[in-house]
Amino acid sequence: MYFEILVEDASGKLLLEHLVPQILGPKGKPNKYRIINIQELKHRVMAQMPRHLARTLSWDAILFQTLTIQLRAYGKSLPRKNGVVIIVVDLDYRDFKTFYHQLESLFSAGHSVPVVGGGVRLAVEEMEAWILGDLAAVRRAYPFANEFILKSYEQDSICGTWEWLADAIFHGGSEHLTKIGYPKIGCEKCRWADNIGQYMKVDANQSPSFQAFHRLLKQFLTHD
Repeated sequence: MYFEILVEDASGKLLLEHLVPQILGPKGKPNKYRIINIQELKHRVMAQMPRHLARTLSWDAILFQTLTIQLRAYGKSLPRKNGVVIIVVDLDYRDFKTFYHQLESLFSAGHSVPVVGGGVRLAVEEMEAWILGDLAAVRRAYPFANEFILKSYEQDSICGTWEWLADAIFHGGSEHLTKIGYPKIGCEKCRWADNIGQYMKVDANQSPSFQAFHRLLKQFLTHD
């Protein structure tokens, strides 16, 4: 099988680079796959827009336009007998059903996406929920993590997930990190994804939204 996995941002890509091989095996043995940062695709699309439009369009509008362009390209390039496209983005504070169906509809909007298939999975609320789904990995990467905060987390809750993780493992917590702002926040998210991701075990993860992603990948392996 050949998988194209589109993920929300750089930290999500780093995390999946640790997790996907546990599900699909090493690249090319036997499955081939790429993990692609949607933010990078988004910036390419924005660079081709009139400046005023790129500045005023919402993230969701640019996201859907970016994915539409990418899926159209896959319709011409992916192998039809064994090509799979997976989209993984954060739910954030959106309505789950509405956002999920909007993304799913992209696969049936005349883009000729090759099937074997494709699918959408939402990290609820954010990709950091998948990290917090494996507290043993968090503790191994950050032995001095705040245990009370870790144990207080309700899996896949809408609670400001990255801030929750920051409060557990970052000196000064999310309040201090938020004051610093970007790009520091993004750099720390990447650091957490890489440091913790190397210890995570897909079969032990307690995040329901990660489990759904795991099942989706394994579902397509049955076609091989």
